[in-house]
Amino acid sequence: MPRILIALLLLCLAQAAPGASQGGLLTPLPNRPAAPDFRLTDMDDKVHQLSDYRGTVVIINFWATWCPPCRAEMPSMQRAWTQLKKAGIVMLAINVGEKAATIRRFHKEYPVGFPLLLDLDSSTAESWPMRGLPTTFVVDPAGRLAYKAVGGREWDNPEILDQIRALKGSRVQPPG
Repeated sequence: MPRILIALLLLCLAQAAPGASQGGLLTPLPNRPAAPDFRLTDMDDKVHQLSDYRGTVVIINFWATWCPPCRAEMPSMQRAWTQLKKAGIVMLAINVGEKAATIRRFHKEYPVGFPLLLDLDSSTAESWPMRGLPTTFVVDPAGRLAYKAVGGREWDNPEILDQIRALKGSRVQPPG
């Protein structure tokens, strides 16, 4: 098992411990660093490259089927997606290190309408500033990391939705 998967497993299990609560709002990232680009396929073999979404707010969720908080937040992510897609906001969930067959089984139990991307070798996860699962980033229209959420959230919380929607009109200079 790759070292990153072991570390992510340990952190995911810590977040799933009794008494661990879901987080609150999203944490703003100072200086809004550039989001690392990626090129991954979804469950329908469609290629998604982050740079293709420039000009759009994009929610990037890193998750795994074996992660209890990841599983717990998926229904609220779907509810949030139902509201945010109307505003032209994109949601992508990047599965870290699992095979397509595993994700297909998960999808039957937790159907979602947003793309589930395959990071089979965990190389994309390793290029992002994350230490545990689930971790979610919100990328602003200029391709910069605006917000981060470590641990599960209730993604349809109106305050979180307002934080995300507020980025839609932001005019931050593009990276580099």
